[in-house]
Amino acid sequence: MNHTLLKYIQNSAQTILSLESLQPAITQAADALITSIQQDGKILACGNGGSANDASHLVTELIIRYKEDRVPYPAITLNDSGGTITAASNDYGYDQLFARQIAGLGKKEDTLVAISTSGNSQSVINALLAAKAKKLTTIALLGKGGGQAEGLADIQIIIDSEVTAHIQEAHGVIIHLLCEHIEANIHQKKA
Repeated sequence: MNHTLLKYIQNSAQTILSLESLQPAITQAADALITSIQQDGKILACGNGGSANDASHLVTELIIRYKEDRVPYPAITLNDSGGTITAASNDYGYDQLFARQIAGLGKKEDTLVAISTSGNSQSVINALLAAKAKKLTTIALLGKGGGQAEGLADIQIIIDSEVTAHIQEAHGVIIHLLCEHIEANIHQKKA
C-alpha cells in the first residue's frame, strides 16, 4: 500500500481509538439527548461546512432511524434551510444565523448539539451562548483543543487532534455512538 495512504489510515485509526477516553462525556451527552426526548423537547444541531453535514447526519439518524424501527425523535438541523441561512446572513450577519433560530425555536427542554472542528466558529459560539440564555442543555463536539468554544457547553467532547479530517471522522463515530446509546436506552414504540 502507498506509504501516504497507510500513514493516513494509521493516524485516523489512532484518533478514533482515542475516543475510548471520551466515553464518559459521550455517554453523558447521549443521556442528555434522551432526557430532552423524554421531556418532549427536541434536539437542535448546527455546524459549518463539514460540521454542517455532521449536524444533518445526526438529525437524520434521530428523525428517520439509526438501526431500530422506532418512533422518530424530534430533531432539527439549523444549517439546512437556504432561505433561513440567506435571510439571517443578510439581515443579521452570518455569525447570528444559529443564534437567531435558537431564539425563535429553543425551549428549556431542548438540547443543542453544536459542532466545530476548530471550536472557533463564531456562529457556533453564538449558538452556544444563545442556547445558554434560553436555558437549553448544550453539547459541543470540538477539536483542536476546543478553541474559543471550550468551556461554553454543558458537555464538551474535544477530539485530541489538530487534523480537521480526523476530527470530522471522529465526530462521525461519536454521532453513531450517541445513536447507539439512545436506541439501546430509550424505550418507545415502533413507528
